[in-house]
Amino acid sequence: MTRYMLIMRATDEAVEAYQDMPFDEVIAAMGRYNEELMKAGVMLAGEGLTDASEGFVVDFSAEPPLVTDGPYGETKELFNGFWILDVSSAEEAAEWAKRCPLGPGAKLEVRRVSEIDDFPQDNEWIQKEVGWRAEQAERLAEDARRAATKA
Repeated sequence: MTRYMLIMRATDEAVEAYQDMPFDEVIAAMGRYNEELMKAGVMLAGEGLTDASEGFVVDFSAEPPLVTDGPYGETKELFNGFWILDVSSAEEAAEWAKRCPLGPGAKLEVRRVSEIDDFPQDNEWIQKEVGWRAEQAERLAEDARRAATKA
């Protein structure tokens, strides 16, 4: 299986269209889509993002890097959320992307997530990354065990 990220992007047109829809309908449509992904066993993660006015940009064109608060000038598209899917092919990722309940002005960019095997395994930093990922998995497993005992 291969991981793909579906990156939700919205233009001003899409933002306007969503403002005309009842929020409950938007949430219900996304909830049904997420439920489909989960029932199919392909959704690894997915999150929506807050409004761009709550964000900031770190621009590395200057030294030191310049931090600028949102909203951003001349934004053609905003990154509004993402899903990470574990599917068998780019074609399957595209099929899932086409089912997403987005409207005019919205786009999903679909990109393969790099795997650790895509990098030279004898590299010191790649070896450290493997260790960090193992530590993270252990922390997540421990958190899940604690949550299960509290339930």
